[in-house]
Amino acid sequence: MTTHDILGQTVTMPVEVRDGTNATVMYDVSLEAAQALAPTGFEVIETEPGRAQFALALVDYKDNDLGAYLEIGTIFFVRPEGGGPDGNIITHLPVTEHFTCVAGNQIWGFPKSVEKIEATNDESTSRWTLEIDGELVLDITLPRGGTEEMPPMELVSYTLIDGRPHRTPFTQGGSGTGLFFGADVTLSLGSHPIAKELASLGLPDAPVVLTTWTEQMRATFGDPEPL
Repeated sequence: MTTHDILGQTVTMPVEVRDGTNATVMYDVSLEAAQALAPTGFEVIETEPGRAQFALALVDYKDNDLGAYLEIGTIFFVRPEGGGPDGNIITHLPVTEHFTCVAGNQIWGFPKSVEKIEATNDESTSRWTLEIDGELVLDITLPRGGTEEMPPMELVSYTLIDGRPHRTPFTQGGSGTGLFFGADVTLSLGSHPIAKELASLGLPDAPVVLTTWTEQMRATFGDPEPL
């Protein structure tokens, strides 16, 4: 059993998420634009000729080994150029708490930073805003709800640790899941450099492929493994 010392606290692997809400908005974007934002050493997966998918992940961690916090991730779907399973890579991962930021950086190489995130829910929608250094990055409203069970899926997330590619196995599932095709998603972008990256992908006007919502998410994150 692997452990990590983070700010004087022991984190035992795998890290377990017992409860959280998770939303994902997937966009159809230009493959060339996506590849321009992906880290060196990873090939963005082509979904159709010249096209790829980009996701915004919005997570409210409520009961988690790393604490309770909000998180927003910018995600591309990739494979290592040297070969390996398809997975995702996160280019920005703002969070609202310091401990999970340090743990995410040190254990996995996730690009976490502590920023201002606000989330408000009503019966059928969820609204999230992200500000960095006093500048708006994004303001997004998406559908909320669902009754489906989602069994744990075995997935892979890629990161760079000291410049070397690593793969992290993780699982994600839960209950209260809804899938929304052609859903009404409202996204506004600000003036921050990350907002400009999103604009380079064609957001906010890029087509929304799929929106998901999971009311009670459960997940585990294993140790990173060098490629």
